[in-house]
This record gives sequence, structure tokens and C-alpha cells, in this order.
Amino acid sequence: MKHYHYYISLIFVCTLCACGNKSSKAPYVYQQKTVKTAIVQKASSLAVLQFPGKVKASHDINLAFRVSGTIEGINVKEGMPVHKGELLAWLDPTDYEIQLQATKAEYQQIKGEAERVIALYKENGTTPNDYDKARYGLQQIEAKYRNHQDQLKYTRLYAPFDGFIQKKLFDAHETVGAGMPVISLISKDTPEVELNIPASEYIRRNSFTDFSCTFDLYPGKVYPLKLIGITEKANANQLHTMRLKLDKTSQPLPSPGMNTMVSINFHSEKEVVYSVPSNAIGEENGKEYVYVYSEKDSCAHCAEVHSLRLSGNGTTFITSSILKEGDRIVSSGLHHIKDGDKVHILKPISPTNEGGLL
Repeated sequence: MKHYHYYISLIFVCTLCACGNKSSKAPYVYQQKTVKTAIVQKASSLAVLQFPGKVKASHDINLAFRVSGTIEGINVKEGMPVHKGELLAWLDPTDYEIQLQATKAEYQQIKGEAERVIALYKENGTTPNDYDKARYGLQQIEAKYRNHQDQLKYTRLYAPFDGFIQKKLFDAHETVGAGMPVISLISKDTPEVELNIPASEYIRRNSFTDFSCTFDLYPGKVYPLKLIGITEKANANQLHTMRLKLDKTSQPLPSPGMNTMVSINFHSEKEVVYSVPSNAIGEENGKEYVYVYSEKDSCAHCAEVHSLRLSGNGTTFITSSILKEGDRIVSSGLHHIKDGDKVHILKPISPTNEGGLL
């Protein structure tokens, strides 16, 4: 009987050990990550770039007196239109008038003496040294006289072109120094549009074909633009400034300071332009990428792309040396996968399963 219980216990222990070994050696089941996908579509060979811009006056300057003094009068108000040559402000000219009168008297005296010495020299009545002193003295007083005449003229400030008074920085009876801005003036000419473009677009500037802009204030209206120039040197943000001129048109002209969206058309014959969902594009370390789904191994593979512009329907135009039309890319869930991961494609929701609840 004792042997019977011994064998029963031994069989029970062996069974437990066998079950424990079986559970510890169970194979690992790989969990595929579920993603949504979209098909890469080819866009037109004429691609479009879009950048925000700002309207600026063709001339926007600060006017200042070239001499110091006290403002005696100022004829302008903010927003007031002015014409070229119109008197805008003037300083108290008293000190400059007195200075000119003193210089004029000195000039007349030296001129008379110099003319007599020069006449005597022609008749051999004086030395060459006296002649040189008279001649150079006359030149010196003439320059001083002209300078003081100019200083008196500089007490009056005139409009250099037709425009509008943007801001009046001083009022009458205030003292200003030479070169201190007194009036801000913008021109009446057709305004310009200024925007910044990255270096990646600057290098393709020779393929730009035409330019236009739109304004939220004028829905449905497109304004053609002409290129004025692009700065050769990038700023601290590695952006190049582009200036464009608004063409004269019967449409209402925008005012300086207004925001606009500029469209740049360019030929992309060497590069194929594709259209992909905007949320399919990721970015890391300054580089953009998408994940291409491979049916051979059910894996997602990273492919570098370059964004051109956003469209109004949630897609982005891109270029890539790896993609081709018809490729399936991950459109949702790309931030939860890495290059080479196996993925499971989420099937599209049936039209009869509204809301995807079933």
C-alpha cells in the first residue's frame, strides 16, 4: 500500500513539472501594428508653391531735416495725401539767416580783394604768392557761402514723391537734431509684396514661371505679380527675401500691411510631383519622410520626400526619388511604427457602417 501511494505521488510531481516546462517554452506571437494607408497619385508637371507674404509700399521712408533746429511749422496729418515738392514742415530759420548774412558780407569783402590782386598779377603788379593766396581764399569763401545757403534751404522739408503721410513723429515747437525722423511717408505707387522662401526653393528659382497672390479680404480675386528680385544672401533663419510688384489692375488694390498668400508656378520636368495625404508625411532631424507599404513582406519602409505645398483638400504635393505612382503609403499611425515594421492594413469602413461602429 505504501508503494502504491509512493508511485501516485511521483506521477503527480512529474505531471506538474511537465506542465511548467510547456508553459515556459510557449512561442512568442508577434503583434502587428494596424495602420491606415493611401495611394500615391501623380500631380501635374506644372507645380505650385505657396508662401505667406505681406503687402508693402513701393517707397516707405522717414523724412528728416538735414540740419538741427526748432520746428516752426508742420503742415501734415496722419493719412493725409501729399504731392511731390509740397512743403511738409520747416524749422525756425533765424539762426541760419543770420549765419548766411555774415558769410555773405565776408564773401563780398574777400571777393573784392581777390579780384584786385588777380588783376594786379595779370599786369605783373604783385607776386605769385599773393596771387595764390587771393585765388585760394576766394575758393574757400565761395564754398562756405554755398554751404550756408544750403543750410538755410535745409530748414524746409518737402515731399520727394506723391504719397500719404504714415506718421507724424514731432509737432511744432519741438527741437530736433539733424537726421532725426520727423515724418513717415509712403508712396502712392502700386504696392509690392514681400515674402521669404527657404533655400530648398531658392535653388530652383530659375524654373519659376509666374506669380500671383490672393487676399481673404477680396475672395475670388487673383492678383498677378511681377518679380522684382530675390536676395542672394539668406537671413539668420536661412530664408531668402523675395520682392514682387503688383500689376496695375481694375481690381481694388490692397493696402500696405495686408497679409496675402503668394502662389509661385514652376516647371517640374526633371522631378515628378505626387499628391499624398498631409498626415502621411513625418519629419525628423529636418528631413521629411513617408512609410511605403510592401505587399511582399507586409512591412512599412521609410522613404524620404520633399514637400512643395499644401492643397485645399488635405493633401500635400511632394517630390521623391523613391516613390512612384500607385504606391501604398501609411496615412495614419506612422508615428507608432519604425522602418521595417510589419503592419496590418485597416480595412476601409463600409458605407453602410456609418460611424464605424459595427
